[in-house]
Amino acid sequence: MGKYIVKRLLQLIPVLIGITFLTFLMMHFAGSDAITEMYADKAVSQEIIDAKKAELGLDKPFLVQYVTWLGGLFTGDMGVSYVSGKNVFDTFISKLPATLLLTLMSIVLTVIISVPLGILMAVKQNKVTDYILRFCSFIGNSLPNFFVALVLMEILAIKLHWLPVVPVGISFRAAIMPTLTLAIAMSAKYMRQVRAVVLDELSKDYVTGAKARGIRRNVTLWKSVLRSAMITIITLLAISIGSLLGGTAIIETIFMWDGVGKLAVDAITMRDYPLIEAYVVWLAIIYVLVNLITDLLYHALDPRIRLGDSK
Repeated sequence: MGKYIVKRLLQLIPVLIGITFLTFLMMHFAGSDAITEMYADKAVSQEIIDAKKAELGLDKPFLVQYVTWLGGLFTGDMGVSYVSGKNVFDTFISKLPATLLLTLMSIVLTVIISVPLGILMAVKQNKVTDYILRFCSFIGNSLPNFFVALVLMEILAIKLHWLPVVPVGISFRAAIMPTLTLAIAMSAKYMRQVRAVVLDELSKDYVTGAKARGIRRNVTLWKSVLRSAMITIITLLAISIGSLLGGTAIIETIFMWDGVGKLAVDAITMRDYPLIEAYVVWLAIIYVLVNLITDLLYHALDPRIRLGDSK
């Protein structure tokens, strides 16, 4: 197990190098940079623009810029923002608490909604309850996040005045609307997945055998069926956690939630390369780590699954 973990962590190095190189290359071909965007609407001489670019190293060849940045990354220096002039690492870390809070609340609410209702749909297969919940999940899965966000904002903030339209700081109350927006879409999708997995498990021989031995259905459902279904559920959650930790740009922008997703959108708009690269590195790290943790949970839930050289 230990060798497997070390191996997966070492795989992060070429992943980071490959992703950051491609990102740098695409930004280079974009034909613009932070200084050009900053002075686009200002009457500034070309000499001043060139001097500012030289100060930030933007006048150097592409490979020189990339190698310089990569060397700084491996020594713990991610540079400074081209726009604000602040340390990139400190700026990025300051946005993480907001994204972490939103991720945690969204995942918890999604599990609370989707797992019980998905099981209920399977138990009540082809009955009125199943049809109603399937219809609701279809509607929830069809609505785009930005539309749900605007509807919640209109009802909860503007009409009922229960929640602030624009959050002041990072708080549980301010996170309610973006959390609901994300949880509605994820729950609608996961309900159907949980239903399908539970139905598949209920059709297996061990469930029939348990029933023949007089074991109550609820006991079999919660102790055996749900445990077997957890592998699929964990896979779905792992994908969502990776996306949420990367920041949900549209939702954070709509609700003015000061997380890494909104930071990335602002950085892309201003061609702030160091911040964009910090965001890309963050995404690569979380997806590798989330996948690693998911594999370890697979092994814990089903010992038949072998990881690497852990036989």
